[in-house]
Amino acid sequence: MKKGLFLGVALAAVMLMSSGQAQAKTQFVTIGTGGITGVYYPTGGAIAKMVNKKKKEYGIRATVESTGGSVFNVNAVMNGDLEFGIVQSDRQFQAVQGLAEWKDSGPQEDLRAVFSIHPESVTLVAAVDAGINDIKDLKGKKVNIGNPGSGQRQNSIDALDAVGINYEKDLKAESIKASEAASLLQDGRIDAFFYTVGHPSGSIKEATSGARKVRLATITGVETLLKKYPYYAKATILHSLYPGAQNDQDVETFGVKATFVTSAKVSDDVVYAITKEVFDNFDDFKKLHPAYATLTKENMLEGLSAPIHPGAMKYYKEAGLMK
Repeated sequence: MKKGLFLGVALAAVMLMSSGQAQAKTQFVTIGTGGITGVYYPTGGAIAKMVNKKKKEYGIRATVESTGGSVFNVNAVMNGDLEFGIVQSDRQFQAVQGLAEWKDSGPQEDLRAVFSIHPESVTLVAAVDAGINDIKDLKGKKVNIGNPGSGQRQNSIDALDAVGINYEKDLKAESIKASEAASLLQDGRIDAFFYTVGHPSGSIKEATSGARKVRLATITGVETLLKKYPYYAKATILHSLYPGAQNDQDVETFGVKATFVTSAKVSDDVVYAITKEVFDNFDDFKKLHPAYATLTKENMLEGLSAPIHPGAMKYYKEAGLMK
C-alpha cells in the first residue's frame, strides 16, 4: 500500500508539473484598441480571433481591451501594460520623435511598428440647424474635439489651427469620447463633433439616423497642414455610406492611417505569429469591415514611422514583401 501510495503521489506530482509547464508555455497578450463603436475595437478583435484559432500551435492567447485611443495605447505598450496597440500614424510619428504628448518624456525608442491598417478620415459631423457646412463655420459653436489621450483630439486641433480657429478661444470645446458624441449631438447639447475614423462608422451612422438633421461638413483650406506633416493626406468620405446624412455629394477632408504597434520587448515569436496570421488570412481579414476595402498587403507597410519589429520583418522577408 505504501508503494502504491508513493507511486500515486509521484504520478500526481508529474501531472501537476506537466500542467504547469503547459500553462507556462501559453503567452497572454492584450491588444489595446479604442471605443467599441469605432473600427479599432473590431480590428483588434479580428486579429485576436485569428491568433486564438492557432492557440495550440503558437501558444498565444490574445485578448482585446477597449481604451482611450492612440496616446493611451502608445503609453500602455511602452509601460508593458499592453503588448500591442492600434495607433494613428500621426501619433506613431510623434511618439517616435518625442513630440506632442511625448515632448517631456522624449522619443519612445522602444516603440516598434508591425503594420498599418485602414485609412482614417478626420470627420466633422454637424447639426444642420447649427448652420455648419465647413470647418470654417465652427466659430462660436459648441464642438467636441475628442478626449485627452485620443489621436483625433490632436487632428481636430491641427485642422482648426490650419483655418485660423483657436479651440480654446473661438469654440465652446468639449472633451468627450467620440463614441458618446452622437447622442449629445442628437440631444442638442453640442453643435458638432470631430471623429477620426474609418468608414462606415457605427457612431456616425447613429448620429445621422436621429430626429435632428445632420450633415458631414467639409474640411477645406488645410493645404498648409498637409505640407507640414507627412502623415496627413487628402481624403474623401463617400456620402453613400450615410444615407441618413443631409449630403448629396462626397465630402472633402483629410486623414491618417491606423497602425498596429508593439514594443521592442515583445518577443519575435509572438510578433511573427500575429503578423503571419493577418497576412496569410488577408482576404478573410479584408472582409471583416468595409473600412478595409482598399487594403493591399503592400499598403499595409505604409505610414510606419517606428522601426519595424524584427518578428514582423522576418515574415515580410519570407513573404517577399521586403528585402
